[in-house]
Amino acid sequence: MILAYKGFDLDLSCTSRGNRFQYVPDRWNEEPTAKCGENGFHCAENPLDCLTYYPSMEKSVYYLVVAAGDINDDENGSRISCTRLRLVKRLNLEEFVAHSLHYIWNHPLRENNRRVCRESGTGKEGFVIVRGKSPRACGKLGDVLGIIKEKSGSREGMEMGLYIVDGKEILPDTWYNVHGNPVKSMRKGAAIPA
Repeated sequence: MILAYKGFDLDLSCTSRGNRFQYVPDRWNEEPTAKCGENGFHCAENPLDCLTYYPSMEKSVYYLVVAAGDINDDENGSRISCTRLRLVKRLNLEEFVAHSLHYIWNHPLRENNRRVCRESGTGKEGFVIVRGKSPRACGKLGDVLGIIKEKSGSREGMEMGLYIVDGKEILPDTWYNVHGNPVKSMRKGAAIPA
């Protein structure tokens, strides 16, 4: 069994190779065979990879799942296919970003998903994830900021921060570092541009 992530349409259905499947929570969903890109239930070890197939946070839902039975992995990424899949927990946006940070932290040498910014980034579709030596992030009201500071000379994480732009402690359109502190440029009071 493998813990993984899966995106769905809002009604918990998915379409694969022209076939539509309706998933049922709290029970094992089963298929006879599993081969990535061809059949079985597809999911991903990296939550961000779910956005390749279900890119809209407003039109999709994302779950922590258990993949079991016959498991086939995609040698080009974190995608896997399995014959048994159980929906464990629906992730809200903050949880989705937290699980994504956890994956990056535990797999620092794997290729970044295209949604991960290097050194600086601004929120898009409700969140931003930034990693680097001096990472900084900013967003709009309600955005989730995920930040990983890497060790010098390495891609391994040294510190991690997760913040919600709430308009009180974390302000919109303001750059923040891994500690949730505003980042200023050399010019007094000016934010560092992306």
